[in-house]
Amino acid sequence: MDELVARLVAKVGIDKATAEKAIAIILDFLRTDGPPDKVQALLDKLPGAEALLQSQQRDAGGGFGMGGIMGAGAKMMALGLSMGQVQTVARETLAFAREKAGDDAIGEIVGAIPGLSQFV
Repeated sequence: MDELVARLVAKVGIDKATAEKAIAIILDFLRTDGPPDKVQALLDKLPGAEALLQSQQRDAGGGFGMGGIMGAGAKMMALGLSMGQVQTVARETLAFAREKAGDDAIGEIVGAIPGLSQFV
């Protein structure tokens, strides 16, 4: 996940801690709203993803609260990200996931979550 964190720090202009939290929000959203088997296969191909999710859930008191795509966006905006930064973080995170898991795997996940394709 260090590679993705560094990419977000450089492209979005956010600090490392904010990038880690934003990635965890996106991965948690995918895990909650996406097809469980496909999302787990994706997480298995992203070294450090599970550890990042666990560390951020501990920091958040064990849960992320409000769900869905709007909830994920609201949580990232609560970190201080603008709407444009939220979109860039989401696009970069999914682009990174495509590099690691392939277009088909990400396409199946995005296609299974209503409305997600509009944002990425």
